[in-house]
Amino acid sequence: MKRPLQALLLLLSGLGLLHATVLTDDYLRYVKEGMHPLLVASGALLLFLGAAEAWSLWRPGVKDEREADTGTDPAAATDSHAGPDPDPDAGPDPDGHGHGHGHDHSTPPRVAWLLLLPALSLLFYAPPAIGAYTASRGAPKAVAVTDQDDFDPLPKTSPLPITLTDFTRRVQQDRERAIDGRTVEMTGFVTPDKGTATEGDGDDASTGWYLTRAIFSCCAADAQFVKVRVHGAPPPPADTWVTLTGTWHSSGTLGTSSAEAALDAHTVRKVPRPPNAYADTLTPTR
Repeated sequence: MKRPLQALLLLLSGLGLLHATVLTDDYLRYVKEGMHPLLVASGALLLFLGAAEAWSLWRPGVKDEREADTGTDPAAATDSHAGPDPDPDAGPDPDGHGHGHGHDHSTPPRVAWLLLLPALSLLFYAPPAIGAYTASRGAPKAVAVTDQDDFDPLPKTSPLPITLTDFTRRVQQDRERAIDGRTVEMTGFVTPDKGTATEGDGDDASTGWYLTRAIFSCCAADAQFVKVRVHGAPPPPADTWVTLTGTWHSSGTLGTSSAEAALDAHTVRKVPRPPNAYADTLTPTR
């Protein structure tokens, strides 16, 4: 890869990072929101390095120097081809050639051209966010065990906005059973359950899906999923973002680990994908 293309790669990488962090929020598909300042700084640095490399190639006087280095000057070419006088007592170099063979081994391999693909993808095609395909193949994230005294009284709002994590924790750990009979409201994306009955198999046909949220510890590589099983409503298409209301679906003993994080759905409404979809947070309703 020649120096002009190396400069182009730096420029494209910098522009791609700035496009994903400043002009759009595509970076939230891959890393946590807290990484934003570092990504912006990295994009600006790559852009500066690419511009500096381009300027060093095209500034006045450099063209003549490159021509001399590449042999445009016949005298320079002759001297470069001849190389230094070989030392008769010295053996061959590590490459197996005699001294002064004139080959340049500093050029990067051609495979380096592939680096242009991720740089271009940041500008023109951002890979999709992690969704139902990955969630359906991963086990639900285990919620942290909370001291029973740490549960605050629930607001009297109805429906009660709650995250999937808090709902699961209330169902499985709150011995006061404050969630029993309460109408809750949660937002997430649809993940089909491949192990359930299909249409035409009775009432269970409408229970084959999960409301899901993905959670990042650092980036997409360590994504975990919290799921709440939905009963009583037909599944929307996979990866559809929905806000649903409902009450806890009685299964197991409420307030213990035997209770299932499940919901009897009352309403299901499609909503836009939230800006930061990789966090189990409350989503403002519209």
